[in-house]
Amino acid sequence: MTQTADATRQGVGESARRPDAALKVTGEFAYASDLWLDGTVWGATLRSPHPSAWIRSIDVGPALKIAGVLAALTHEDVPGEKFYGLERRDQPVLAIDQVRYQGEPVALVAADHPETAARALAAIVVDYEVRPAVTDPRESTEIVRYQPVRRGDTFEAEVVVTGEYEVGMQDQAFLGPESGLAVPAEDGGVDLYIATQWLHVDRDQLAPCLGLPPEKVRLTLSGVGGAFGAREDLSMQVHACMLALRLNRPVKIVYGRRESFFGHVHRHPARMRYEHGATRDGQLVYVKADLLLDGGAYCSSSPAVVGNAASLGVGPYEVPNVRVDATGVYTNNPPCGAMRGFGAVQACFAYESQMDRLAAACGLSPVEIRLRNAVSQGSALITGQVIDSPAPLADMLRDLAAMPLPAAPAGDLTAGVAGDLTEGAAGDLRALPGGVSQTTHGESVRRGVGYGVGIKNICFSEGFDDYSTARVRAELIGGEPHVTVHTAAAEVGQGLVTIQAQIARTELGVDDVTVAAADTAVGSAGSSSASRQSYMTGGAVRAACAAVRERFKGLPAREALAAFGPIEETREYRHRPTRPLDPRTGQGDSHTQLALCVHRAVVDVDVELGLIKVVELAAVQDVGRILNPQALEGQIHGGTAQGLGLALMEEVQVRDGKVVNPSFTDYLIPTMLDMPPMTLKILENPDPAAPYGLRGAGEPPTLSSTPAIVAAVRAATGLELTRVPVRPEDIALSSDGEVSDEQRG
Repeated sequence: MTQTADATRQGVGESARRPDAALKVTGEFAYASDLWLDGTVWGATLRSPHPSAWIRSIDVGPALKIAGVLAALTHEDVPGEKFYGLERRDQPVLAIDQVRYQGEPVALVAADHPETAARALAAIVVDYEVRPAVTDPRESTEIVRYQPVRRGDTFEAEVVVTGEYEVGMQDQAFLGPESGLAVPAEDGGVDLYIATQWLHVDRDQLAPCLGLPPEKVRLTLSGVGGAFGAREDLSMQVHACMLALRLNRPVKIVYGRRESFFGHVHRHPARMRYEHGATRDGQLVYVKADLLLDGGAYCSSSPAVVGNAASLGVGPYEVPNVRVDATGVYTNNPPCGAMRGFGAVQACFAYESQMDRLAAACGLSPVEIRLRNAVSQGSALITGQVIDSPAPLADMLRDLAAMPLPAAPAGDLTAGVAGDLTEGAAGDLRALPGGVSQTTHGESVRRGVGYGVGIKNICFSEGFDDYSTARVRAELIGGEPHVTVHTAAAEVGQGLVTIQAQIARTELGVDDVTVAAADTAVGSAGSSSASRQSYMTGGAVRAACAAVRERFKGLPAREALAAFGPIEETREYRHRPTRPLDPRTGQGDSHTQLALCVHRAVVDVDVELGLIKVVELAAVQDVGRILNPQALEGQIHGGTAQGLGLALMEEVQVRDGKVVNPSFTDYLIPTMLDMPPMTLKILENPDPAAPYGLRGAGEPPTLSSTPAIVAAVRAATGLELTRVPVRPEDIALSSDGEVSDEQRG
């Protein structure tokens, strides 16, 4: 969709209005699932019910006998290469001789009605020979990547704390399920209108499988209902294109919610063991860490996730001696890949839990232990990379600690100290754990405060050729200057279309700016992930605008365009080079930019029922420079909400390789009733290497919110709580209010 911004000269630094805002509020916005052309038929996918099995035979004959069924395809019908993948081409278009996870695509059908397509899927006969599934990552011998980090040689200290931690499988839970429309073209190619995060990588995986040259596979971004990493991998793209080319008709595929859970990757579950050693006054001496990530059945982006977990595995702290081992393995669980935070989230929960343990062992506050070890500009990460831009972590922690705490609902309940609320002091029962269900009157509710700190890499790392392309055209329309910005960057809800227009207005001084539909007719813009698009595509748009402005030859836009005619320039933008981590030592300048966020959480916990109410979340984040204040706040709020979900409710529950809660009835995500008021302080310490000095902002809040919330629950209950999400049964105390040995861990 081409989107024209309001002519209000709202440039960089202002809360420019989103051009898609009114359409989304009124329900008029066209998402990928709304697409339709005359002659369109419906595609559908048959998926394996087993996490591990040999395929003896597939009989699609019964499906083809159903009236209205137009095609039924198996792996034998794949016109080109039979495998695709983001980092390794290991995932079959359709299962060949075996299935490796529940939900793996086995066959396709096309029909004149979606209900007919569903009946056709049920008619296909697949003879499976079920085999034992490897579902415990500790038992897997198939390694996706192993990345050690080694630094120093002193692993003895006066104070030592150890802990074992676990992070469950989180789903991106976007509201718009996978969907798209494939249209056969007269040149023998195909046009795909798709909700995705990375148009060109989709194309580069699709073309070989379809047996077509890349120029005959054309992708246009359709309306995206959220992404958060899950749309980096292919889902229905190749299946829709196969059917469209076979039938020479438009084919539409839209997943239902249940199928969506099987149709995309999830956040890697993790098991982690940490040992922190420090001096008696809390100065870190060493950290040992062993991180095991379950990558599921296929590679996806697991190698990069492992790299992030390893390089950021001890957090934003100065540690002279480090022994980190990060490993990703294959299992027969659902495939895991990109999700907001990308490996750093799992590690952050563990190392922040350790910092709280260390604080208690040294007799220090959670804030003080972090202040004594905080990195700053000039500090070296555990990989040896020096932080060469502002990193004011100590100032951020002081700012956070100085923020007023919310008023305690009972006179004898001070913030940060556990205690009971009385019914009379509880006030509005809706504000208590359990909310409007009124499960408590406050008699067993205790308050706790916790802190969390996170560090996240921005842009792609480890030597990846990370670039973005922008084409900018200036011309007179109706006698007035008009600018069109054309990139392949995916707007997935983050406000990128708005930012591109703001940059063009700022650089060219032209109010009237159109951001053209993102497609593969322009060079790659990379993925809308890694908090990179404002940095990378923003940098490309700025560079292209500068080239156009140079051709104005100092004249105002109207005069220049009247004299010289339309002016168009295309530019690529690359960030400074990075390099892979050394496979033996983990040393290397692997990251482009680093971003910090700190959170404080205040919670009320009903210790009898195990219910938690997050009362307030406060955050301080350094963003380099604010490009759009309102959009930025939305990113911090949104990232925090996903961290809250991981802390307290979100988990794809997998038993013996099978997902048992593939619905929004059973997979719980935070609603507006779960999100508390947020207090934000946003710092601007420009990064001289980045466009406008900006610092990617979308992911860091997801890291630090989770450990802050869990730390607050620990403060209220006295429990160890080493696994997220925290369940009610993890915190419900015995009737006398005592903590059992089992709950203490």
